[in-house]
Amino acid sequence: MARYLDVHPVNPQPRTISQVVELLRADGLIAYPTDSCFALGCQLGNRDGLDRIRSIRHLDSSHHFTLVCADFAQLGQFVHLDNAVFRAVKAATPGQYTFILPATREVPRRMLHPKKRTVGVRIPEHATALAIVRALGEPLVSSTLLLPGEDAPMTQGWEIKDTLDHVLDAVVDSGDCGEEPTTVVDFSDGTAVITRVGAGDPERFEALAA
Repeated sequence: MARYLDVHPVNPQPRTISQVVELLRADGLIAYPTDSCFALGCQLGNRDGLDRIRSIRHLDSSHHFTLVCADFAQLGQFVHLDNAVFRAVKAATPGQYTFILPATREVPRRMLHPKKRTVGVRIPEHATALAIVRALGEPLVSSTLLLPGEDAPMTQGWEIKDTLDHVLDAVVDSGDCGEEPTTVVDFSDGTAVITRVGAGDPERFEALAA
């Protein structure tokens, strides 16, 4: 049975955030709000958490998981960026974008795309998401909370708890959050390929596309 944790949307309570981090460090799986929509999240080394996300969403091995980072310095530890890509990504963060980039050795192999050796990264513009990642001290492995057969992600904390109570350890709710997934920009080959148009404006990257 999942815990339901109510967090202030502007000033997240440190005590509640600490409870979330304790669950994550105990190999828990949470649903939490971002600036795009709710996401599923677990700690970087949580193999069971990854399997549970795959099971909930019916994902195959080619799915790109996302590392939700606290800041650009943290993001840079987990992906390779050349100068041009660095400038493009830096200018769009924090924001409603996910970037697919070549992973460094800091990323567990089970998280990587099996052929491309890439991973998703993003920095959200959301107080609760950032508070969790900062308190955790490392990126949060995440995937949009979009259930199989559904066209839109889940957006209400109480609904998430009712639906996924048996497979989550906690639902973190801060009230309204985004209702549309991030825009995904694939920089695997050094040029911008927009693979999903979502909440982030894609126009800023269209000029960089091959």
